[in-house]
Amino acid sequence: MSMARRVIVGACDSPGSLRALRYARELADRNDAVLILVHAWTPPGGEMADRRSPSPILRKVWNQAAWQRLWACVDAAWGGFPAEVEVQPVVTRGIPGEVLVEIANRDDDLLVLGAGRRGPLARIGHHGGVARYCLAHAQCPVVAVPPSELVHSARHGLLGYTFRHHGLDAVKALDDADN
Repeated sequence: MSMARRVIVGACDSPGSLRALRYARELADRNDAVLILVHAWTPPGGEMADRRSPSPILRKVWNQAAWQRLWACVDAAWGGFPAEVEVQPVVTRGIPGEVLVEIANRDDDLLVLGAGRRGPLARIGHHGGVARYCLAHAQCPVVAVPPSELVHSARHGLLGYTFRHHGLDAVKALDDADN
């Protein structure tokens, strides 16, 4: 694989995305590449609901909310923008997998994303669909960052009970564990 000039990473509030953001920053720093953070959004209720009752004001509010989610991802991953790499944030309306594949369209791009959950129940629930879509359709190399063991533990057993019943957040716990 040749050196990546752009490292594109999907940014959402999942624990897998946070690991992907951190890994993508390291890759961009090592390759002296531009780090492109992408957050794709769709209107609440989907595109059909927006077509039935279009509202420019609501579209503006939804877009601003998407930017706020991207800033929250940046804060959760790094506590602000990393100084050692050039970062280009992108917020766009569309289906996440399709948007990522469209943006990562060069041979010298590298697409980094969280691999999502594993196992038969995850496949039934379509978790990790963005990663699967990107792996199947991307024209550039794709790196799928696996989820942390803490994420798995947070869903099962006594630790899972603690997270569910005491309002703890796996993203916060993962962030504390990485620091």
